Amino acid sequence: MFLKKIPFLISFLLIATACVSQNQNQTKTFLYEGRIEKLQNDQVILIGTASSVSFNFTGNECSISLQSVDSYEHHNYVVLVLDGKYLGKIKIEKGAVQSFPIKATNKSKEHRLEIYKNTEAHTGGILFAGTTAKLTIISSKKKTKIEFIGDSITCAAASDSVDCDKGEYMDHHNGYYAYGPTLSRAIDVDYLTSSVSGIGMYRNWNDENKDEAIMPDVYQNLYLTKDNSKPKYDFAFQPDIISIALGTNDFSTGDGKKERLPFNAEKYVSNYINFIKMLYQHNPKAQIVITNSPMVNGDRAIVFEDCLNKVKSAFANDKAHKEIKIFKFKPMTPKGCLGHPDVADQKVMADQYGPFLKKLLNEK
Repeated sequence: MFLKKIPFLISFLLIATACVSQNQNQTKTFLYEGRIEKLQNDQVILIGTASSVSFNFTGNECSISLQSVDSYEHHNYVVLVLDGKYLGKIKIEKGAVQSFPIKATNKSKEHRLEIYKNTEAHTGGILFAGTTAKLTIISSKKKTKIEFIGDSITCAAASDSVDCDKGEYMDHHNGYYAYGPTLSRAIDVDYLTSSVSGIGMYRNWNDENKDEAIMPDVYQNLYLTKDNSKPKYDFAFQPDIISIALGTNDFSTGDGKKERLPFNAEKYVSNYINFIKMLYQHNPKAQIVITNSPMVNGDRAIVFEDCLNKVKSAFANDKAHKEIKIFKFKPMTPKGCLGHPDVADQKVMADQYGPFLKKLLNEK
């Protein structure tokens, strides 16, 4: 009786093995990086600055389907990198899902396409709705990880400085060339960007935390908002280093029209300490690095540095975590739109900061 069942068992095992193999292949068909929300059928919403989806394909042509999604209709941008070559920004017009043709120019049998969100979380998500490509397996080597928490500088907002007086705010973003992604590619690490333009540690660029949320309010929401209908951030990334660059907006004088109180060092430091404690709860092994701002100068820069030293000192007796490090960017006169660093300035920041972070990683 048992012998009669052997062919059936073999067939069952073969089918089961094939199913497992297919499932494994499906999980390796796409690589996702950054703050994203995975949907069904390999669709994904790119949320954060420089979040991405990548895949390998055969043949020289395919198309990708993308859509700008938000609570109101507006356009958005991605950057495409094909076989390691930067192809530039692609505008996704508002409305329904749109198809974009991709054509490889080299004669390789296999190609890799990387799609990066070029704007920040607050410009709405970008839906990757699929591709016509003949997909092959994609793999990635295990790398060390860095998370970059910050404001518009970390977003690379206003960094495309052509025609600053034209278009909308998102038209001048270039998140692919933000200092975080740029230095991460240079030192070969994986990265995640958690940044919002205008945001601060205890107040924002033109708001005393009355009408707008500050970073401690939104960080644990996947979409970096206070919208409770959105998923929570799952902290699965587990960075080796967490870089925090918040303070430019706390020190800002605002637009000069709305009431702006004097800078409150005590509140800034207190919020910073509590924010780091929250990060330690989810990332107990992470090395925290806190930075100044290249756009805060003069007497404010002295106060800024004193605040960072107080934040570090608050953890002086903390034996459970690595010693907090402070990194100081050199002052700069930014050349981007609205007084922000442009792409070249972002590269300068990456060149300053990258070796410091690489040295920290090598000391692990």
